[in-house]
Amino acid sequence: MELTQHQALVTQLAILAVVLPFVAFLVNYLFVPKQSKLSGGVSAVAILLTFALSAYVFFQIWDQSPIHVRHLWFSIGDSQVYVGVWLNNLSVLMLLLVSAIALPVHIYSMAYMDGDERYSTYFAYLSFFCFAMLALVIMDNLLLLYAFWELVGFASYLLIGFWFTREKAVQANKKAFIMNRIGDVGLLIGILIIYSHYHTFDMVTLFDGGNPLVAGASIGTPWITLAGLCLLCGAIAKSAQFPLHTWLPDAMEGPTSVSALIHAATMVAAGIFLLGRVYPVFNQHVLIIIAIIGCFTAFMAATIALTQTDLKRILAYSTISQLGFMMLGMGVGAYSSSLFHLATHAFFKCLLFLGAGVIIHQMNHLKHEHHLDIDPQNILHMGGLRKLMPVTFITCCIASLALIGFPLTSGYLSKDGILIQSFNWAQDKGWAYYIIPIGAMLTSLLTTFYIARLIFKVFFGESRLKQIDPEIEPKAHEGNWLLSVPMMLLAACSLFPLFSFNPFGLKQAWLLHGFAATAEAENSFRLWVPVMINVAGLAIIYMAYLIYAKQSIHWFKQKGVLFNLSYNQWYIDSFYNQVIVKLVLGLGKTLYWFDKHVLDGFINLLAATGILLGKISALFDQYIIDGLLHLIAYVVKQTGNFIRGFQTGRVQNYLLTMLLIILVVYVLKTFI
Repeated sequence: MELTQHQALVTQLAILAVVLPFVAFLVNYLFVPKQSKLSGGVSAVAILLTFALSAYVFFQIWDQSPIHVRHLWFSIGDSQVYVGVWLNNLSVLMLLLVSAIALPVHIYSMAYMDGDERYSTYFAYLSFFCFAMLALVIMDNLLLLYAFWELVGFASYLLIGFWFTREKAVQANKKAFIMNRIGDVGLLIGILIIYSHYHTFDMVTLFDGGNPLVAGASIGTPWITLAGLCLLCGAIAKSAQFPLHTWLPDAMEGPTSVSALIHAATMVAAGIFLLGRVYPVFNQHVLIIIAIIGCFTAFMAATIALTQTDLKRILAYSTISQLGFMMLGMGVGAYSSSLFHLATHAFFKCLLFLGAGVIIHQMNHLKHEHHLDIDPQNILHMGGLRKLMPVTFITCCIASLALIGFPLTSGYLSKDGILIQSFNWAQDKGWAYYIIPIGAMLTSLLTTFYIARLIFKVFFGESRLKQIDPEIEPKAHEGNWLLSVPMMLLAACSLFPLFSFNPFGLKQAWLLHGFAATAEAENSFRLWVPVMINVAGLAIIYMAYLIYAKQSIHWFKQKGVLFNLSYNQWYIDSFYNQVIVKLVLGLGKTLYWFDKHVLDGFINLLAATGILLGKISALFDQYIIDGLLHLIAYVVKQTGNFIRGFQTGRVQNYLLTMLLIILVVYVLKTFI
């Protein structure tokens, strides 16, 4: 189908929006000095233009006819592979979302990374990541999606280990890279299974309504289930779901601005995007597995966040939990609500990370000013910061309320949709399936507690630094407008008006209609689930206030089994380090021994045998072959010398010789 002139323009602008960050990457990496502030401006202008173009493309495509453009890439025999762009509601939403989150992060980074000796390199890496992520969301075929999926992982590796002189950062980026590769192997296998049956990577062809993949024909159920599970592996790794979730908390070793962009709103959201992109592949068996993994991960991560003391790690486990919530939604059929929550979560979680960056910046300032031996990320050393950092306090409170799902916030609109649909799903499936929505509700309540704990520990009460030095009088150090303005913009986006003019009307949310959300029946779940969650949430907030702000309740026992289970991250990292890592290292050592003593021994034996045969051959050649040749030469030489004696030049000698020869011949003929 040929494109109209307007459709061609929209497609070109979408491609330009993707390419601009790559141009910024090349300029910063190749031409701008490492410490030049020009690099921040180059990247910020590029992402600003990308955002403007993405917004235009979004409004041209949203709820309109999708645009699919492709061109032949290469042919192998009868197989043809195309490269193309697929602009539909999901891709243009992600295009806008990634650029909308990247823009405030770029502005924030200009102040946050000021003074870093690799300032330009940081912005080059950041631009490269944005390019890879934007390209990922508009690709029309699985092969190119996988290629940019890998580039996103590589960019994340560079940014996590940006401060490579820190051992923890180096270990963290290795861990992230390896664990994501595990999932990526599964993703690649899933793509190859689909290609082996349908002979195309094109997602438009695969997922069109009349295609056998959607109709369920031409491929056996075991194969489609296996393909779905393999694709799920990729999403599990990228979105940090159990059991491949442990890389994300360690990834907090990178700059906080990096965490805000790639580990809260974009890269980790790529796994949920993948599920949405290939959703027709998943049959009921795979969807149930998705729901179980999502529910367990959400609950587990929420329990871990309850007892952590590192500010960024609390937010990391919160991110894992919320991604599990989205995955749960995908599994129970709340496709629209999950993508809705993906969009709302990006804004308020990015805001929480940016707020954490400002707080850590303030604590570092106090640490150096008063020569304190403290961890600037430990919330146990904080307290009373609301008076010193009012903008950070207010914006973080708005983001926290959105995370809880409090009315008047965007989180209220998106979170309740998943909860309600999970109860409807369990009602249709049977009583045993109610463990999923109940787990989701418990996760929601735990989320309220741990984020309330964080807010009260950080912002309320008196500064706990006075317990270290009573003479300390902390002074305001909130930072300049480059830090504050992005946070205020994100706070505004965390409220309800951006997504629905009715703060209590889930049905009025424009984003849900863009994904053809099915109308949910009016039932008791729609009425009591939001009421119960919010009433219980208010009670939990008040309880957390009494425990952590007023410190009037001291019931929380910190030495119990449950506390240790939570504080030690369910011992999953310990299990990996003590069992899996040792098994892998042991296997590696065994293979090394086998390689050295068996394979190398066999090869060395062959080599020694070859050398021995070579020496024998050399001796045979030297004494037999060469000896025989020398003997022949010697005989010929001596014969020549003997015959030469008859060559005197005298005629009488020649006549005598002839006479002798005739005589010999006569004798021979006579007697023989």
